[in-house]
Amino acid sequence: MPRSENPSQMETTSERIERRTDELWDRLRERGVEPDFRDHRTLRSFSLGEVAEILGVSGSYLRQLSIDGLGPTPELGTAGRRSYTLRQINELRAYLASARPKEALKFCPRRREGEKLQIISVAAGSASTTTSFYLAQGLALQGYRVLAIDLDLKGSLSKMFGYCFPTLCFPDRPRSMYGALSYDDNRVSMSSVIESTHFDGLNLVPGTMELEIFERESWKRFHNEDLKLPDASIGMVDALKEVEQGYDVVVIHCGRGTFLTAGAYEAATGVLMTVRPQWPEIASMTLSLYSFSHFVSLIEKAGRSVNYDFTKYLVTRHDPRDVAQQEAVGLLRDWLGDDLLTATVWESDAIRQAWMKNRSLYELSAGEVGRSAYEQAMETLNSTNAEVMDLISEVWGRPPMYVSRASRTAGKASS
Repeated sequence: MPRSENPSQMETTSERIERRTDELWDRLRERGVEPDFRDHRTLRSFSLGEVAEILGVSGSYLRQLSIDGLGPTPELGTAGRRSYTLRQINELRAYLASARPKEALKFCPRRREGEKLQIISVAAGSASTTTSFYLAQGLALQGYRVLAIDLDLKGSLSKMFGYCFPTLCFPDRPRSMYGALSYDDNRVSMSSVIESTHFDGLNLVPGTMELEIFERESWKRFHNEDLKLPDASIGMVDALKEVEQGYDVVVIHCGRGTFLTAGAYEAATGVLMTVRPQWPEIASMTLSLYSFSHFVSLIEKAGRSVNYDFTKYLVTRHDPRDVAQQEAVGLLRDWLGDDLLTATVWESDAIRQAWMKNRSLYELSAGEVGRSAYEQAMETLNSTNAEVMDLISEVWGRPPMYVSRASRTAGKASS
């Protein structure tokens, strides 16, 4: 047979492999079989006491609502113990906001008309994945509509949500921000790369190795077509505008990508930088600040002003019993002033155990990691999230309430 009549002889090796892969994929889809990139986990129910703390009301009040048939019907366990799913907690929020209109903001904190979408970029650094993870989930538990975006091509945040995309690209559709930022015909709508999570009100744009394609294409255009960092980063702003009506807060987990990081800083309304209270880690964070400054200066030189609502620093993996670390925290407070969050996230076996299970403490019960360690870790995490939520409230022109509530809850746990 002449060569021209045999297509397989005209193919390169890579083209032949890709053709065979496409054929197999099509056959699998015809049979209704496709790879599953998530573990379809479910979120546990929350006890009446936990729900009371989350909503800031008494347990007896919630119990009476249930007896009177008001609000969602909780599940009754042994000895008549009531428990609620997160969806039911959000239904309770809606009911309480309607029944007690003067406290509507307390129960239903979603942004109102005229309040802008809050986009918090968590800079790459010590425990930045953990910080992004707990912040996104903590916001969702408090009733915010949250979108988490993973810009790590290794998908470290995505794995914590039960997603794992091991390959470079996918034959059905893009699965990461690459799809919404792509320069060519592969570009898709922002909504098409958003996935659900097991937290009601919390969605995710996973991080995959597709992001490496975006970085490569951006560098190529940077060298050959006079593309500038701000030219690439404006795509992140435009993509988020497509879906801003559906969310109150976006949490962006920055990776190490140059153009993706520029996009995260351009889109942000607030930036959170993490630092471990050890001198090499503080030095590393300081170098990251030079990089941060460089990105912002390039955006400004392009004629676009950068006015963050806040730029804050968070001490993570803090051992308060370590004298050297205490000294480091004290000096950071002197150097950074009010820009350093008051709360620190303590080094915790409970957080570490949850991490090893690819879960957060919000997903586990105290008995799974030890009650004392669980309560101590939850206190430090909730205090940190409370400060961030009060920052959001301040931007929206609302009175702060979360830090005081977290302090009361911490007092109960201590007593």
